[in-house]
Amino acid sequence: MTIALLTDFGMQDGFVCAMKGVILSINPGVQIIDISHEVQPFNILEGALLLKAHYRYFPPGTVFVGVVDPGVGSERNPIALRCGDYFFVGPDNGIFDLVIRELEEPPSAVVLENKQLQLPRVNNTFHGRDIFAPAAAYISRGVPLEAFGRKVGYVRRLDFPEAVREGRRIKGKILYFDRFGNGITNIPCGGYSHGEIRGERIKVVPFFQAGDEGRLNLVCGSFGFMEVFVPMGSAKEEFKLDLGEEVIVWKG
Repeated sequence: MTIALLTDFGMQDGFVCAMKGVILSINPGVQIIDISHEVQPFNILEGALLLKAHYRYFPPGTVFVGVVDPGVGSERNPIALRCGDYFFVGPDNGIFDLVIRELEEPPSAVVLENKQLQLPRVNNTFHGRDIFAPAAAYISRGVPLEAFGRKVGYVRRLDFPEAVREGRRIKGKILYFDRFGNGITNIPCGGYSHGEIRGERIKVVPFFQAGDEGRLNLVCGSFGFMEVFVPMGSAKEEFKLDLGEEVIVWKG
């Protein structure tokens, strides 16, 4: 069984290690995989994008723990979900919304409220350690979701900005910059003829090296969305792109 972790904790303060210690104390045989711990602090949308992009490449039965949780300790619920062949554990704040959008059927969801399946002392500032890590570990041992708490209907909470179609063109925006400085947009991949940014036409190419050097280009990226990039360079740094920057693509 595999547990995959995604947080905005970074690696400086030992928070991720504490979660792993809890998990291994409950299920010593589980495999723990790090998706990322470098999500921009408090950026729920960024965490949701990373989960959506990568979860389907894990084996069936994987338990995903997503903790980007600015509302920790507040009235938002800690939840666990069964989504097809996978489980998701984390705050009910929208971090799982982009995964849920891809499902044909609604997920099974429960509130994590059974104190016997949490650490004895729950700290109201570290639910990742005290609630989410134990829940993931017990799920990986086969404990059914119904044992954790009452069933609830899943409600989407993330204000995801959808791309807008206007005739032959689709208007979107940059939502995230990856390590290479590529701008991931909210425009789904598709057969586009060209793009536009800041009033200038840019090429749509099939792979990175096909782009014009020193210029902005567009490519269908691994997130499933169109990406703005510069071959062997950083679109973010070289062109001073910002989050929310408008990008337009054209059909035909």
